[in-house]
Amino acid sequence: MMTWELTDEQKLLQVSAANYFREKMPINHLRRIRDTNDPMGFPREAWQEMAELGWTGILIDEDHGGLNFGFRGLGLILEAAGRQLAATPLLSTVAGASRLIQKLASPNQKKTLLPAIAAGETIIALAHDEGQHHDQDHATTARAQGSQYVLNGRKSLVLDARLADQILVLARTDQGLSWFLVPQENQGLRWEHFRLIDGRPAAHLELQRVEVPASALLGPLGGAAASYEDLRNAGAASLAAEMLGSATAAFEMTLAYLKERKQFGVAIGSFQALQHRMANLYCELEVSRSVVQRSLAALDEDHPNSTMFASLAKSKLSDVFHAVATESIQLHGGIGMTDEHNIGFFLKRSRINTELFGNASFHRDRYARALEF
Repeated sequence: MMTWELTDEQKLLQVSAANYFREKMPINHLRRIRDTNDPMGFPREAWQEMAELGWTGILIDEDHGGLNFGFRGLGLILEAAGRQLAATPLLSTVAGASRLIQKLASPNQKKTLLPAIAAGETIIALAHDEGQHHDQDHATTARAQGSQYVLNGRKSLVLDARLADQILVLARTDQGLSWFLVPQENQGLRWEHFRLIDGRPAAHLELQRVEVPASALLGPLGGAAASYEDLRNAGAASLAAEMLGSATAAFEMTLAYLKERKQFGVAIGSFQALQHRMANLYCELEVSRSVVQRSLAALDEDHPNSTMFASLAKSKLSDVFHAVATESIQLHGGIGMTDEHNIGFFLKRSRINTELFGNASFHRDRYARALEF
């Protein structure tokens, strides 16, 4: 029987992560990024601080400079980040890239890349989605040309685009899907930068005859299909942990408001109708916590049903986070609709996170297929 009780080490990690994000990246940090039109969206020095805390190497084995603390450890960090709506490269570089590198890379690639990630010396962005509704056709191609590959195509919604030192690109070869590591300064990369609705920067990427050496290939040629599904699992479960933190913070912010806001001389939290609405949200959050923890544990165990658990977590948290954010604004009343109150940022973030690594509809279908419905 599995227990969700945290170990002493996990409790320490949970406290240190909560303290870090509360002090260094509170919600007003996101407001500053939006208001100043910060092109990076994340301070590079913070990445080094996270490396010193061991977070950048939390999934990496000790032989390559990491902590090997697993996805449950990463989930605690991302949950703390979600509470403050802190947008970090942990999702792309740690949950995504470091996982893929450990599973696919050659010994020499691991020796070069993993210690650099663990030390906070490199950030890797993921360029895997194309088109709408997480299209599986992948029109981006990589053609062998002598001792190198030439990449052409377009990728949508790349997070950490300006921050990244390298881009992990999924492309179709004659043998099937393959991963390629492309340096940020590589000629032929064309970025279309834009702002997400909460003010964070992102970009679409166009690849025009991007030439990379054969050593840029990560894993076997044409062998990326299974690893792509694993990336979806890791990304979905990790993002669900972040969304759990955000939804919990929005709930707590609303609960505090209901206790202090008065009408007719009494706190509006004493009104039974509002209590029922908050009780429903509380129950949904408790279920969500169990779902998220199971999906993260499944990744650590390499469980055969990891896909099912990850899709359940992402679909559930997409629905619950949106419901909590919407109810929170309504229960705040008029002030909840104004920009001066931070509660509105939670609804904006919920709409963005719902679409990353597959939306709720995509994962419900994926969950059903995993159960052979």
